[in-house]
Amino acid sequence: MTKRIDLNADIGESFGPWRLTDDNAIMDCVSSVNIACGGHAGDPDTIVATVTEAQARGLGVGAHPGYDDKQGFGRRVIAMSTREIERMIAYQIGGLAACAALVGAHIDHIKAHGALANLAARDADIAGAVVRAAQAVAPEAWLLAIAGTEIERVGEKAGLRVAREVFADRAYDEEGHLMPRGTVGAMLTDPDFIAERVIAMLEEGALITESGRSLPTDIDSVCIHSDTPDALAIAQRVRGALEQASYAVQPFSRAAAA
Repeated sequence: MTKRIDLNADIGESFGPWRLTDDNAIMDCVSSVNIACGGHAGDPDTIVATVTEAQARGLGVGAHPGYDDKQGFGRRVIAMSTREIERMIAYQIGGLAACAALVGAHIDHIKAHGALANLAARDADIAGAVVRAAQAVAPEAWLLAIAGTEIERVGEKAGLRVAREVFADRAYDEEGHLMPRGTVGAMLTDPDFIAERVIAMLEEGALITESGRSLPTDIDSVCIHSDTPDALAIAQRVRGALEQASYAVQPFSRAAAA
């Protein structure tokens, strides 16, 4: 039986003349992309250019909405009601969908960004706001959820198609949550260590915590953050390790249908 896995990255996080990363190089390594929707980063020109490149490569195209906070890159919690979050996310998904339509593309999946994603992983009410927005604007799209968290459970209960992701370049605490950025050991940057850890998680079907404990979970996708130091080297090393371990790297929607 063929082993399949999706490799995703958060991209399109530039705006105007400012460029965060070499998105095209990252896209050469992954099978799905999560494109900033203009909230934490991104603008219409960047969205259209990124969708065009992703579509040309046959990648899964995802909306990556988050807090409307460019100064904090969407990594700060903003005090908002669930209704405000729902509307904010719907607005961002709709904007990306409209830009994608200009080049004949559509949204394959939706993945929350940064602080909003971490909050939705723990808080069912916040997760519900994200899920309602996704259902309203792109009901046929998959929900890409942090594995083993509230947003996975809420999305499944609502009837969305849910794919579960683990993170290549982030450490997990003993409860299976991402360790906060800024915490010692939270950010992983060594390409060889990261690649070995990814293969171990896939082969075990489990998250691996900082202490080495395994927490069983289904895994459909592996995320690499494009702004992690040496992100391109990490993406290349992980992709190579997956292929060496006989994994077919493809968008999770196609893997699920195969």
